[in-house]
Order: sequence, then structure tokens, then C-alpha cells
Amino acid sequence: MNIIEIIDLNKYYGQGTGRLHVLKNINISIQKGDFVAIIGQSGSGKSTLMNMLGCLDTPSSGRYIIDGVDTGRLDSNGLARLRSEKLGFIFQRYNLLNSLNAVDNVALPSVYAGVEQKERMVIAQELLSRLEMGDKSANRPNELSGGQQQRVSIARALINGGEIILADEPTGALDSKSGIMVMEILQKLNAGGHTVIVVTHDQQIAAYANRVIEIKDGMIINDYSRRPWTGKSHCLNPAPAGRRTWRFYRDQLVEACKMSIQAIMAHKLRSWLTMLGIIIGIASVVSVVALGMGSQEKIMSDISAMGTNTITIYPGLNFGDMRSGRVKTLTVSDAQVLGRQSYLASATPISVSNATIAYRNIAIKGRLNGVGEQYFDVTGLTLHRGRLFHGDDVLRNASVVVIDPNTLEQLFPGEDPLGKTIIFNRQPLQVIGITEPQSQMFGGAGDTINLWSPYTTVMNKITGERSISSIIVKVKDSVSAQVAEKNITVLLTAKHGGAADFFTVNADSIQQTVRSTTNTMTVLIAGIALISLLVGGIGVMNIMLVSVTERTREIGLRMAVGARQYNILQQFLIEAVLLCLIGGLMGILLSFALGFIINAMLSSFAVSFKPWSIILALCCSTLIGVGFGFMPARNASRLNPIEALSRE
Repeated sequence: MNIIEIIDLNKYYGQGTGRLHVLKNINISIQKGDFVAIIGQSGSGKSTLMNMLGCLDTPSSGRYIIDGVDTGRLDSNGLARLRSEKLGFIFQRYNLLNSLNAVDNVALPSVYAGVEQKERMVIAQELLSRLEMGDKSANRPNELSGGQQQRVSIARALINGGEIILADEPTGALDSKSGIMVMEILQKLNAGGHTVIVVTHDQQIAAYANRVIEIKDGMIINDYSRRPWTGKSHCLNPAPAGRRTWRFYRDQLVEACKMSIQAIMAHKLRSWLTMLGIIIGIASVVSVVALGMGSQEKIMSDISAMGTNTITIYPGLNFGDMRSGRVKTLTVSDAQVLGRQSYLASATPISVSNATIAYRNIAIKGRLNGVGEQYFDVTGLTLHRGRLFHGDDVLRNASVVVIDPNTLEQLFPGEDPLGKTIIFNRQPLQVIGITEPQSQMFGGAGDTINLWSPYTTVMNKITGERSISSIIVKVKDSVSAQVAEKNITVLLTAKHGGAADFFTVNADSIQQTVRSTTNTMTVLIAGIALISLLVGGIGVMNIMLVSVTERTREIGLRMAVGARQYNILQQFLIEAVLLCLIGGLMGILLSFALGFIINAMLSSFAVSFKPWSIILALCCSTLIGVGFGFMPARNASRLNPIEALSRE
């Protein structure tokens, strides 16, 4: 029974006047279990014919049938499956992968055939033992002699059954002793039912075959049998059962990941340099977002320290009004009217005076804030020691004062100030309390000296003014700050006879403005940082293109032993994604380290990492791997097996 039939096969290379007719009307029939040698000088076309027999190349015209299957009707994946199920290749240069040990090299074709890992490793080990290589299964190709490598290659050809064994100059790179050993192995395989086809130019090698086909200038010039065919009609080395269930595709994905990791580890320096751009890009993006979020939180905290849900009323038109200092329209009466409104929780007038503060022989410049008893609750200012003044102190114009930590440090170094009397603008004030430190961004600034007394005391005993500097109100939690602000404006405008001689500042509006501004700045800076990610992605694409070029021969070998286009595409795509994903993780760790250093060393900056930014960074790195790795992976999957195998 014929296992191979070639009918009127022709092969051309090139176009136009340079077109070369390599194979000319080839007709061959080969029976199951036969041992055939194809001989001829270099350039005769025997290697091209071998490529046709191995489904590594396609004929320009004619038909090639393997075991009843017309190869002309198969696409590239169909041909790959046929190679995996029917053919086993033995190459002159062995074509073993240096990144795999002997047993993994043998098991490689069964990976693409869908054989489970445990089963294929057992079979691979048994084949190596049969070829007296069982003790070398863990050795890599560079640790084996030429004869040993060729035996590994033979075992690889048998792993999927190897019903048809194609040997291309199998002894060409071996010494005579190793060459005889290899040919004896092929004879034994033929005796076991394998159909063996050897391509050689050596008549001594051809003498091992039952049948010799001589080719010259692309034509068969001789086809004769040395002895009668005695081969078996079936192969005694059955192929392991592959499968096409969901587990098959899962295992294919797992094996692709393993092979990708092996490829990355085999080129550590190149992989590191490839990841460097991604590391820098991800670290930049995550750090910028974390710094923006941290700064926003710090600013929001500082604004909250001024008093949440508060509205402050100032005289004048706005902050830029040059005449606001001369506007004296805000009064205590305005604050009292606002304090009676149902939508407000409280209202306190503020009267400010700047003058010299003296204690014993120390004199400093400072600011005295005349406020109501509710001021501290409204602004969130907390007490450190002593007490705050209350309503009775306001009613009786009590000469009491609450100081801040700066005043304590400059006027009372090493001394308890409580109960002591200071002089402010020639008016004695008794210290009754000390506040906690204020934020330096809002509500206080650096070394500014701040003191607080009842507004009645400041207005009646110190300034003599009837107008006040500002009014701060607290909106009830159930009321919208914007609605309250609008009602305040309407009320005070009417009270002032229709004159708009004041303006309001809503803490919520400030928060919204700051949040919007910081978000915008974070997005802009993150956009700039994304450029480095783009550069890193281009670097990944370039390196993967180089990797495809360097590993062209490996790609050709994988295709020869049964890898389909999607297997090659999957492997290189996973490799690119892994590079970017590992780079992304390292970039995130780097950003964590930078954030820790910034938080530890700089109190004026804050870094806050959010889970969504980490997830987004990992997604970005994965998308970069897919996006920039796809083209090199596609190029790899579309390589011609013959051209790939012939690449040095």
C-alpha cells in the first residue's frame, strides 16, 4: 500500500526571465515501511524534493498525497498538523534547541500534538533509553557529542509515532563511526515498520536503503531496488493520542508560557534592557499619579483644617479689589443676623489687628484675631493645653487670649505661659490656652504669630473699630453650601441697601477648584510620563523584531515538528507580554520605593498610591506587550519553514 504518491510535481523559483525550474515532472510512489534513499549531486534538486516530502514547501504544480490526504488542499495549519501526525525529521545539523535539555527537545513535537505533559515526558525518556541516551536526558545540546545529538534528533522524530521518517544527510556532520551507528538505528526503525526516506549524496549511505531514487537537474534519472521490499505494512511505534478539547488549548497556552520564559531567561541582558523602558515608564506614571493624589489629599486636608462646609464673607468686590481695605461695611450686626438663619449652624465675626506683642523684655510682631466663641469649632482649630474662651468672655469683653505654638516658642521659651499676661498694643491680655499647630498651607503660614481673643475685646479695648474684617459661617450639614451662599448674598445685599460691597468664599468651591486643578495637572504630567511608556513599547517591538531574526532557525524547526502559525504567534506574543508585565511590576515596585523615600524625607509632599492606579499600570504594560509585540509575533508566525530552517 502506497503511503506517498507524487504525481507530475513541478517546482519553480523566481519570476519572469529569472524563473528557475527546480523539479521537473516528478512522479514517485513509496510503499508503507519502505526504506528509500534519494541521491544526487549538490544542486540536483534532492533537498527541494525532500522539503516537498516533508510538507515544508508546496509544489508549483502537480499533486502530493500522503496516506490518502492531498496536501494541495491543506492550508499552513493543516500542513503543520500533517507534519505533526505523520512525519519525523532528522536533520544534518540536528537542529536541537540549546535552551532545552535532551528530553525536552525530544518531547517538543508532542507539545504541538496535544499530548499531556506527564505522558510525553515518559515517552521521551523511553525513546532516549532505547537509543542508549537515557543518562543524558538532562544534558543540553552543547553538552553532547555530534552522534549523541543526532540520536536525540532521531528520538524527537519518533515522539509522535514518526510513521514517515525524513532524514536529510543524517550522517553529514558525523564521524564515520557515529554515522554507521545512526544508519543502523534507521535500519532498525525501518524493520519496526517506519517508512524511512534518506536524502544523501553518499553512495555508502544509500546502500543501506532497499530502494534508490537518483535525481539530476530536477529530474528522476534512475529508480531501482537493491533488494525486494520486506517492510511491514504498519508502524510498530504508535503515535500517542493527542486531543482537541479545551484542555488541549489550555496546555498549549501553558507550554507557550513556559517556552517564552525559557527564551527570556536564555537572553537575560537583552530581556533586562527591553524591560528597562517599561520599568521607567510605569514607575513614572504610577509615581506621578501617586504624587498628584497625595498632593490633592494634603491640600484637601489643609482646606478642611480651615473648616469644612464653611463660607467666609469679606468686604470689597473680590480678592483683587485694591479698595477692599477701605470698605467698612461689614458689622457685628451682619454676623448676628446670619447667626439667626435656619440654614446656618453658626456665624462668628472676625476683627483682625496687627501690632507688637510684648512679654517681659521680649517684643515680637503678631496678629490678634478677634473672634466669637464658635470660631474654633467652625475652623477646626483644636486646643493643646488650657481652655478656649466662651460666651461669657465675649459678653464681658474679657481680656483673655489663646496663643499658637509660634507665640509659645518665641515669648515663653521653656516656660509655662498659662496664666501669664502679655501686652498687645498696650493692652494686657491673660493667656488661657495654647492651640495645636496649624497647617502651613491654609489657616496659618510658617512663622506667623497668631493669637485669638473675643471680638468684643479687640473691637472695644484695642482697635475701637465698629466694622469687622470678615464673617465666617458654618452651613448646616443638611443644606447645600451653594444654596446657602446664594441666600447669604441675597440677605446681606438687602441689608446693605442693595450694595454689593462684599464677596463670599465657599470652602467647598475651593475644594472643587483645587481638586479639578490637581486632577488636570496629574493627567497632563501622566500624559508626559506615558510618552516614556510609548518609547518603551517601541523598544519592545524593536527587540522582538531582533529576536525573531535571531531565532528564525528555531521558528523553522518548531514549524517542522508540528507548530502551527497560531503556536508561533502565541509564543512570541506571550513573550512580549511577559517582558512588559514583568517590567510593569518592577516599575510599580520602583515607584513604591520612590514614594517611601519621598514620604520619609519631604513633609511638604505626599505620595498616595491607589489600587486603581496599580491595576491601570499593569493593564497598560499588558496592552503595550500585546500592541507592540503583535507585529513581530505575526511576522514570526508567517515565516516560511524552509527559509527559516536555512537561515544561519
